[in-house]
Amino acid sequence: MPYEPPTHTVERSLRATTGAKVIAGVDEVGRGAWAGPVTVCAAVTGLRRPPVGLTDSKLLTVKRRNELDAELRKWVTAYALGHASPEEIDDLGMTAALRLAASRALEGLPVRPDAVILDGKHDYLGAPWKVRTVIKGDRSCVAVAAASVIAKVHRDKMMAELGNEHADFGFAANAGYPSPVHKAALEERGPTPYHRLSWAYLDALPRWQHLKKARVPADGGVPEIEGQLGFDF
Repeated sequence: MPYEPPTHTVERSLRATTGAKVIAGVDEVGRGAWAGPVTVCAAVTGLRRPPVGLTDSKLLTVKRRNELDAELRKWVTAYALGHASPEEIDDLGMTAALRLAASRALEGLPVRPDAVILDGKHDYLGAPWKVRTVIKGDRSCVAVAAASVIAKVHRDKMMAELGNEHADFGFAANAGYPSPVHKAALEERGPTPYHRLSWAYLDALPRWQHLKKARVPADGGVPEIEGQLGFDF
């Protein structure tokens, strides 16, 4: 199914209305996984024509995504990756972990961006970054689409490597996300050192519930559950 290619429309708007010159597109991967880090890529592309076929990484085949990743790493002006570990996700909650990973990515760029285009409707970054949120930005904005592909390919490879130590969990295929293989391995073997121990899936594992981490939000409110999938996915 063909998709409209991403454009520089938002970037041009930011340049015209704010005077920003260096604009980074930011996207994350791993938010809903049971295991592994959440990974964020910040990509600066300028206004050049992107590689043919660039779009949201989730719309691409594995083969095409890997091909585009190789092209993009040479094509972008700059990119950097940031991660928040499972332990940081458990301790901080997903919103704060996303902020941490995104800040690490942005601070890893060779030049500090004047503005950031963030995929989605929620600004989890906040000050001091000047942020424009764009729903489905990974499909409509060139820099965000580039970030989505680079982040996805990098994290998938990272999870495949972790899977070498825990073959029963199928990380090379599921990247730490829910799947029948992953579910069966959790029931039999329990979580690995790479699992998020505050996640809802542990509620359905009586044998391993003693490992669950309870996280009390700093404001005393209800712990975040956005993006989590329980065991009956």
